[in-house]
Amino acid sequence: MSIVVDKKHKRRLFRMHWVDWIIYICLFLFAVITFYLLWYVIIGSFSNGQMYASGGVYLWPTGFTLANYEVVFQDTEFWISFRNTVLRTATGIVAELIFTAIVAYAMTSKHLRCKKAYYWIFIFTMFFSGGIVPMYLLLRIIGLYDTFWVYIIPSIFSVYNMIIISNFYKGIPDSLYEAAELDGAGELRIWALIYMPLSKPVLATVSLWIAVDHWNSYMGTMLYTQAGEWTITLQYYLKQLINEASGVGSGSEYSGVVTARTISYAGIIVALLPIMCVYPFIQKHFTKGIMIGSLKG
Repeated sequence: MSIVVDKKHKRRLFRMHWVDWIIYICLFLFAVITFYLLWYVIIGSFSNGQMYASGGVYLWPTGFTLANYEVVFQDTEFWISFRNTVLRTATGIVAELIFTAIVAYAMTSKHLRCKKAYYWIFIFTMFFSGGIVPMYLLLRIIGLYDTFWVYIIPSIFSVYNMIIISNFYKGIPDSLYEAAELDGAGELRIWALIYMPLSKPVLATVSLWIAVDHWNSYMGTMLYTQAGEWTITLQYYLKQLINEASGVGSGSEYSGVVTARTISYAGIIVALLPIMCVYPFIQKHFTKGIMIGSLKG
């Protein structure tokens, strides 16, 4: 009898083993395809434009050159847009994180009345927004149109991030709150000295989401600004670069070395680098924050 059971157990393990292998192979192929798309852009950014246009570039740069990056870095508008994007991302992270975390703390407070009503109002705003035209008119009326703050104030609060942070707050023991309250600490002090330090994993996760959203956004620049000195962003600059790069380098020392495509590839890599460099430092908190935010409720 035990022999029959052992055989059935081995068959089940063998089947699971093959299922695991299929999953691993699919994940490996997906990773290879995803990485190769990025690698193709990287080798294109280091390739001679004319040689790249002739084809045959698959694994390594053809006619290795830094001319594409030199063209991008020598453009004054690139540095202006880079500065604005860094300022926008840093300011947006701090402003949205603080404001959203405060609202999340209030929504988990036992002293807040009509909590369910507030919650459903927030949910309603997630599914029904005013649209582009009403937002444009509102921003003009309140004086935010074509200003740097048009990137910060309209996005200072996120319902989704508030839900993630509040789910984490619910897992913090009430005894910590009660002990701080007995010591005479106010709500703001309890939030700043107890809840915020304990929330590093979920805050790191939300910070990365906010950073990626601000760094990669260009629609706001197109719709709500005139792309001036303090409003043009890096992604909008890259869009312009891709559209207008056909004339870049012509009649200069780079003529015949760079093309519109290789210059745009160099710009894409430059835009990706900051996010790629930041992620490894917060990867631990990011993974932990996702797990905690998804399990607690």
